[in-house]
Amino acid sequence: MANTTFSGPVRSENGFVIANKNSSTGIVTDSSVHSSANKDVRRYYLEEYWKRRPALNAVVNTAFSDADATAAANGTIRLAEKVANKDFEVLGTSMTTALCTFDTTRAGIIITTGGTDQNQAIIAPHLDTNQSSWTAVPWGTENQVTWECTVTTAASIADIKLWAGLKLTNDQLIVTDADQAYFKFQTDATNSEAFTDFTLLHFVHSIGDTDYISALPITVAVDTEYHLKIVIDSNRKASIYVNGIQYNVTSTSGSTGGTAVTTGTDKTAALTDDVNFIPYIGVETGAGSAKALKVHWQAISRLIFE
Repeated sequence: MANTTFSGPVRSENGFVIANKNSSTGIVTDSSVHSSANKDVRRYYLEEYWKRRPALNAVVNTAFSDADATAAANGTIRLAEKVANKDFEVLGTSMTTALCTFDTTRAGIIITTGGTDQNQAIIAPHLDTNQSSWTAVPWGTENQVTWECTVTTAASIADIKLWAGLKLTNDQLIVTDADQAYFKFQTDATNSEAFTDFTLLHFVHSIGDTDYISALPITVAVDTEYHLKIVIDSNRKASIYVNGIQYNVTSTSGSTGGTAVTTGTDKTAALTDDVNFIPYIGVETGAGSAKALKVHWQAISRLIFE
């Protein structure tokens, strides 16, 4: 049966089934999905909706010292540790726990930089050994990883750099990681690379130190919600989506500029095999004023076994 698009909602009394057809025998089998959420039982899922706000890593790893000998001081340390997110931390140049707050207007959290040029606010899974499955479980290029998040830009996007996706390090610079797949928006080339059009959202991917920059036909605007999604298939090729629309990915290499792409289904070439990514979301100010990004949720999944 060909693809079918319905104008209204589709429902089933007994859930939905993902079926597989054996190319040799023609036998169709039920791959079995959770009836309540249509999750494929062959995959491993993590979701983060910020029930607790991320803090600096030191907050969840603070030991008592002689100066903390009073019950009140110890209680303060333990309370900070108790309310901190156990899976995620905030980091970056001049970042503090206080600069990550719950959003009182939209659901989620707000990360805000300090007010000095090149100050950063970055959300990262805890990197400490056995602290979180967000990093303890490998998110490898061979594992058919799907990552997504929803963010909203702030009232000002002047002098700013925003990035979100799958990387090896938390650095927004393209040249830092030999392998990566992430979305990036920046308003200038200061402390970064030059883009041909700084008004557009870009998708960056690197394969063994060869960089590719796709300039999406999306003009980034203030106070605007963006759902970003990366899907890596069984051939290690990545597809990208923004707000539910799939966009082509360029095959033209280059670490500056950016190649214009349109909507479509072109994927990346095969990513480097057995590279384990880490999801990062960050904002950096390019001027003497604080910049912010609203982060509503993020999710990641992979095959239980490749």
